Amino acid sequence: MAAELIKICQTRAHQALDQRLPAAELHPNNLHQAMRYAVLGGGKRIRPVLVYLAGHAVDASPDMLDGPACAVEFIHAYSLIHDDLPAMDNDDLRHGQPTCHKAFGEALAILAGDALQALAFQVLAQDPAMIPDPAIRLRMQGVLAQAAGSRGMAGGQAIDLAATGRELSLVELENMHIHKTGALIRASVLMGALSQPAVDATALERLDRYAKCIGLAFQIQDDILDVTGDPATLGKTTGADRVLNKPTYPVLLGLEGAREHAQMLYEEALASLESLDDKADPLRWIAAYIVERAY
Repeated sequence: MAAELIKICQTRAHQALDQRLPAAELHPNNLHQAMRYAVLGGGKRIRPVLVYLAGHAVDASPDMLDGPACAVEFIHAYSLIHDDLPAMDNDDLRHGQPTCHKAFGEALAILAGDALQALAFQVLAQDPAMIPDPAIRLRMQGVLAQAAGSRGMAGGQAIDLAATGRELSLVELENMHIHKTGALIRASVLMGALSQPAVDATALERLDRYAKCIGLAFQIQDDILDVTGDPATLGKTTGADRVLNKPTYPVLLGLEGAREHAQMLYEEALASLESLDDKADPLRWIAAYIVERAY
């Protein structure tokens, strides 16, 4: 049931992304080809899926969710392009294919990331199918901007770079990932919920707590898979964190301790949804997927 619903959301997200990306033949075509390559080349689409499922939990119209789903995935794709660059993680593979800078060169990859970041906010400002209330659109833009900026994903990456080769406490490690990974996942859930104009503050608070928990659980499972995963299944090289001497949950807690911590966060995420009815069941299902996935 969960896998089937996730697949439906992934398919819808892929179609919406394809429609909102510039056509490959549109000038400057090399830049647009690089953007499409980075976005459409694969991935789990967890963040768009969370937009759709959070919206479903509060009865938001699916058509109003396509824009926010695309915006958050454009930000995610831009971050991966930049993370893979030689100056950052220096990765050669992403989703089982050459990283954007390997396929198009470093300069064009940087521009593709920059353009995707701009496109995300253009979608939130102009997408005709989204919620029409300009105040809610503006709020979504603020949510996504904070999640992507120095108080979110970019700040988390800066903390990560500074932490390489150092030992971190659990509190320090979680603070890094609340910013680096968790912020964009929280933004996904919030933008989905905000697509329902009648959503109340209590539901938003519950959903935000849920998103914070699954954001950390997602990162823990990523860290575990970097140790135990199959590169062919993951579509990227494993062991990179160990080679770069990065602080991770398995290093700090051990593999079993990391799994137990992810399970604790999963249970806390479910507890956050207790006051929501069965429309939130898909959020419960995807929380289980996040801590059990093999890729």
